[in-house]
Amino acid sequence: MKLNPYGEGCNLAGPQVRTLRMERGLSQEQLAAKLQLQGYSIGQKAVSRMETGDRVVTDYELVLLAQALGVSPLRLLER
Repeated sequence: MKLNPYGEGCNLAGPQVRTLRMERGLSQEQLAAKLQLQGYSIGQKAVSRMETGDRVVTDYELVLLAQALGVSPLRLLER
């Protein structure tokens, strides 16, 4: 039984995070810094793993990522 019908990764948001981050001219480290300024302790490696689908994006991370990227959390779930 396939647990993830949408692909091989652990999340839907990763590709959107990568696209939006790059559109805004941010490095993974800069995005991690923006999240840290929101009070969330995260590093560049975790951002990389989110983007590649190797890491689950939790609900509260989805909200923080959306705020850091200036979009709605729903935007991160678009395919």
